[in-house]
Amino acid sequence: MIRLIGYFFGIGSVFFLIFAGGLAWYVEKIGQTLPDYEVLADYKPPVTTRVHASDGAMMAEYARERRLFLPIQAMPSRVKNAFLAAEDKNFYSHPGVDIEGIGRAIVVLAQGGRMQGASTITQQVAKNFLLSNERTFDRKVKEAILSMRIEQAYSKDKILELYLNEIYLGMGAYGVAAASLSYFDKSVNELTIEEAAYLGALPKAPENYNPYRNPERAIARRNWVIAQMASNGFITEQEADLAKSKPLGINPRPTGTYLATAEYFTEDVRREIVDRYGIDALYEGGLSVRTTLDPQMQKLARTALQSALVEFDTARGFRGPVKNVEIGGDWGEAVGAIEAFDDVPQWRLAIVLSVDGESASIGLQPRRDAGDKLGSEREIGTIAKSDMAWAMRLNTEEKQGTVGSVSEVLDRGDIVYVEKVEDGDGDAWRLRQPPEIQGGLVAMEPETGRVRAMVGGFSYAESEFNRASQAYRQPGSSFKPFVYATALDNGYTPASVILDAAISMPDGNGGYWTPSNYGGGAAGPSTLRLGIEKSRNLMTVRLARDMGMKLVAEYAERFGIYDKLAPFLPMSLGAGETTVLRMVGAYSVLANGGRAIEPTLIDRVQDRYGRTIYKHDQRFCAECNVSGYSGQAEPTLVDERDQVLDPMTAYQITSMMEGVVQRGTATSVKALGFPVAGKTGTTNEEKDVWFVGFTPDLVVGVYLGYDQPRPMGKGATGGGLAAPVFVDFMSKAMEGKPAVEFTVPEGMEVIAVNRSNGMRASGTGEGVIMEAFKPGTGPADSYSVIGMDAIASDVQRGVVSDQTRQAISQGAGGLF
Repeated sequence: MIRLIGYFFGIGSVFFLIFAGGLAWYVEKIGQTLPDYEVLADYKPPVTTRVHASDGAMMAEYARERRLFLPIQAMPSRVKNAFLAAEDKNFYSHPGVDIEGIGRAIVVLAQGGRMQGASTITQQVAKNFLLSNERTFDRKVKEAILSMRIEQAYSKDKILELYLNEIYLGMGAYGVAAASLSYFDKSVNELTIEEAAYLGALPKAPENYNPYRNPERAIARRNWVIAQMASNGFITEQEADLAKSKPLGINPRPTGTYLATAEYFTEDVRREIVDRYGIDALYEGGLSVRTTLDPQMQKLARTALQSALVEFDTARGFRGPVKNVEIGGDWGEAVGAIEAFDDVPQWRLAIVLSVDGESASIGLQPRRDAGDKLGSEREIGTIAKSDMAWAMRLNTEEKQGTVGSVSEVLDRGDIVYVEKVEDGDGDAWRLRQPPEIQGGLVAMEPETGRVRAMVGGFSYAESEFNRASQAYRQPGSSFKPFVYATALDNGYTPASVILDAAISMPDGNGGYWTPSNYGGGAAGPSTLRLGIEKSRNLMTVRLARDMGMKLVAEYAERFGIYDKLAPFLPMSLGAGETTVLRMVGAYSVLANGGRAIEPTLIDRVQDRYGRTIYKHDQRFCAECNVSGYSGQAEPTLVDERDQVLDPMTAYQITSMMEGVVQRGTATSVKALGFPVAGKTGTTNEEKDVWFVGFTPDLVVGVYLGYDQPRPMGKGATGGGLAAPVFVDFMSKAMEGKPAVEFTVPEGMEVIAVNRSNGMRASGTGEGVIMEAFKPGTGPADSYSVIGMDAIASDVQRGVVSDQTRQAISQGAGGLF
């Protein structure tokens, strides 16, 4: 018997050695194919890029994987304990693998079941970072080997840090920091026990515990984690009972753009970051972008432009509903299927339920919850005839003209936009329609080029095309200040006289180009000041011809209005195409004394480690970083920007544009009550209208027009449509701020002149104006009209009209 036992023992030993050798060979073979775990030391996960306004307010986040990396030292114990209780309670004591769990997995696999097992946190790190998700025996062995190697190479805290920042937790969130914001709109330090436990419940299968699709399962799993936290001594039983009684309390953070008025601004910032650093840096680089946006100013700009667009559009009548639908059993489902403008929160979609001659009963589009599920509440409202009076004028394809009853305007099943009547009954609503006309507005600091507000249209949800930065339109007369600035910089003065009279000249195609003043007529010889105040086209053409359009084009390019301006005379009247942003940048050069600026939406960009990789302000300051104060002078910032215009010229053209506001085409702006310079612009057939104006501290440009250019109607001018938007915005943006006068550069002489003929005047009176002159210049001693040689040549060649001949013959002081 002993011999038999020894025999079997010997055979068993041989088989054991064979098995052990085979296992060693298998492990060695597997080990040779393992990835390098040392890459974990250089872990740089994709991190969310965050965009902030100038005051630090969140504007937007961009990520392929929404993740905010959080060092383990900044991770609250409550959060760490929730994950340890749920996933690996023995994490700080095991060598990286759970032997019992692996044995159980082998048995299940041998029985033909699916691979499973209680993977440790270290094993999950190995799988998530270095292996695939395939459910095979080989992968489990690789995972175990890597886990033990990782445990030998890295501390437990480092491993836990990798895990808590990498794990996917649902709702697009990777890592606990991002998940805390996604589910509760809180930082991890603010999480309660039940909230931390819910996050700890998610790693196994986030979608199985979705708080909207599976709320019961989510609560059950959360409560299990709470119980595990109590059984492991992380919390008391009393704390556990209280936490289990709490609801999930999901309060998801919104995605996309957080400032509801800044979508156009945000999108331009996104495009600039992509252009500078590439698409991967935006969506994975964890950049921190501080923009120039002033949220309050942006809100004012958006309101001013939207109000003007709606006012213009409603004056032209009702174009019909968004659509008409059949009303079945639940009208809420019918109207809920239509996508509304989410960036015009004061407007809501509604469905017309019934209508009579004096009012319409409407059902408001139900609100959606955070899970995008249509709410069950149904709100009813009323549109009174008085709250849709503008719509009594129909402008549809089927009918144009005025009607007398609500039933002739709306039908049952119509989907329309409505706005709450603030001073009416609780259920009173006002009919609205998205305007066809569009526009853009830009507000900029002239000293720095920092864009403080930008609006690119009525609604970004309706159209992402930015009319402030992407729409190239003719600026019309708002370009004239740069023609006059060119003249002032090249020997002319504000008192120089140019003939304002009809003119014709060959167009190069066998015909003649015959410009005219807006509204017709001519004023005869007039000063440059009067020419810009009254926006005289004929004077501007003659001035440009006298200087030469090549010089005008050079200055226009120097100001950044155009990259390349064709040197043709019609361009002097703003026939070239440019953007609101470019025009505001050019006017900023006039406002800041002639210094070149680079318009910018971004102040600073930092990488994921907080290092500054871009800043807009490039001024150098050698004394700014001294260790202490020892009586030295204040630091001096060196401004190396180009001087593209003489500061004295800049003041002269600014003073002339103050006259545009005081006596010219923008007198509505006088209502602001503080110093403002600006210029209106209206293109041929009233297709585009502009106003660009500025104070010493802020430049604002406004444009209105249809996306597909077409006439806006006789009388639609920059002074009548665009300037009021400027006034609406500036009256609120400058509220409470002291009025600042434009500074006269040192060395200039202010002389009284006759505003009609530009000659020196004595005393005061309506016809006398104080004009600024550069050293060595002044009013003319004798009356003369610049460019008369060219006019005489035109007379001799027979290309001057009878009206021009009459103006010449009647001109004051003798023109020849």
